[in-house]
Amino acid sequence: MKNKTIIALAICSSLLGCVESSVKKIEPEQHILISENKKVENIVEAYFDEGLAFSPVSGTFVGQSQYNDQFTPAISVENREKELAFIKKYQNKIDKIDITKLTGQALLTYEIFTRDLALSIEGEKFLDHLLPIDQMSGEHNTFAGLGSGQSAQPFKTAQDFKDFTLRAQGFVTWLESVQVAMRQGVEQDIVLPNVLAIKLLPQFKAHVVSDHTKSVFWMPVVAMDKSLTGSEQAKIKIDYKNMILNNLVPAYQNMVDFLEQEYIPKTRASVGYSELPNGKAWYEYQIKTNTTLDLNADEIHNIGLNEVSRILGEMKKVKEQVNFKGDLAEFFVHLRESDEFYYDTPEALITAYEEVKQKIDASLPQLFDIAPKADYIVKAVEEFRAASAAGASYQGPAPDGSRPGIFYINTHNLKAQPKFLLETLSIHEAAPGHHFQIALQQEVDALPRIRKFGGYTVFAEGWALYAESLGKELGLFTDPYMWYGRLVDEQLRAMRLVLDTGFHAKGWTREQGIEYMKANSSMAASDIESEVERYIAWPGQALSYKLGQFKIRELREYGAKELGDKFDVKQFHTQILIDGALPMPILEAKIKRWVASQKV
Repeated sequence: MKNKTIIALAICSSLLGCVESSVKKIEPEQHILISENKKVENIVEAYFDEGLAFSPVSGTFVGQSQYNDQFTPAISVENREKELAFIKKYQNKIDKIDITKLTGQALLTYEIFTRDLALSIEGEKFLDHLLPIDQMSGEHNTFAGLGSGQSAQPFKTAQDFKDFTLRAQGFVTWLESVQVAMRQGVEQDIVLPNVLAIKLLPQFKAHVVSDHTKSVFWMPVVAMDKSLTGSEQAKIKIDYKNMILNNLVPAYQNMVDFLEQEYIPKTRASVGYSELPNGKAWYEYQIKTNTTLDLNADEIHNIGLNEVSRILGEMKKVKEQVNFKGDLAEFFVHLRESDEFYYDTPEALITAYEEVKQKIDASLPQLFDIAPKADYIVKAVEEFRAASAAGASYQGPAPDGSRPGIFYINTHNLKAQPKFLLETLSIHEAAPGHHFQIALQQEVDALPRIRKFGGYTVFAEGWALYAESLGKELGLFTDPYMWYGRLVDEQLRAMRLVLDTGFHAKGWTREQGIEYMKANSSMAASDIESEVERYIAWPGQALSYKLGQFKIRELREYGAKELGDKFDVKQFHTQILIDGALPMPILEAKIKRWVASQKV
């Protein structure tokens, strides 16, 4: 099942009436309440433990080391049936809970859990297992990241190294099942667009090497801990040479051959999900999954068109403010092509982001009473995935504090990383955007892990885009070009509403999408191409940013209007973050309860 249930994190808050830990006399009715609350806790904890068998790699990322030697189960009818039975088993368990006897966080967990299990079961009618990989996502890239030693896989002890060789065997088996699934997709006319399938080739070819020391999987060997004995190091070198040359390289080469000879010739010229069997309903499901909102493609498309037009007007004001002589299209060309807006080296770009980090960190107490304990670092995207990776991204810190959060900057094309994006991109990906939200939710101890490590795209990306809108309140965007950078990022998210729905509901072509972005932004051509292909690969995901931001901003305005002088923006931000990622309807109900409580 590609559409996994995503459960959000929550933090116990007095607003929602969490059971206090202090010793009190408990009346009979309270016994019933606590007992039913405990049942919910037990169910979701068991679900989390059992569910890791279907996603051992997730186990590694959340610090469950017993899964470090396992990989994603092969794609098969048997394994899909097992996972569906697993979900239905827990749906049956949670359905036996008496919701009227739930309080506090247990009630919130129940609402989230039942909603998401039902959504996962609904998604079974869509055959997304026949599209198991694309250029943007897939276990093939996750595996390479783990094997490089630059991700969550540990490489400290001899056992750690052995674990990964076993995980590599599982990867080879999984990759074989990917080919089987994609062949079935060809038979059922469920295939990737040709333009995306072609982009997969370099991702696999990069690992076909004749010299094992040139493989990304040799990197942990080079960086071996000095505490390993000489015999342990010798054995690891032998084992990893064998793993690379005799197992991984043949598997990657086989995948290259499959793509080139079998799959790519059978791919489609169209790009939208609407062109697939049952594609219209499939896309509407993707909208519901990604946004948690009751909106259809036409409504979203029109929202996007209006936003793009509004932001263009703001961009024209910046053009006039900097006294640029020429129209907006010429201003876009100027910003794309003038060297003054770009760094000469990857190192200079990374250094600039590190300096912005210090500036933002110092201003955050103006708007926030809470902050994560974990720090984050700025790092360039690894070379092996840079060509098709996003311009920037964030990876959360290790749950045990052993690894900080990582704000990745793609230095592959420096002309896709203008200086005027420094402030807004840092706010979005790091603090107070993704780093604040994700690190905070991981640092809560007394919560079901299914909420601690889960999330919702619309919440996470909506929060990050809302965080960008706080820039002026944080003392940023004082330079007109930096403010233009904020508009660039907001315009990107507005265009996504138009393009995502255009591709998947209205029959737009890839070329239409590229021309639309060129006409409405100053983005680099290479960046536009990767963005367009991202939306084609991830139907619905790109809608989450703007729609989530709209909802959070709407809730802030609601609170300010209702509370007047009593409204405290710091408290509002705490309330948004304090229960972790929530579906938008549940977040809205929670904030309205909080607002009502502040009126007393």
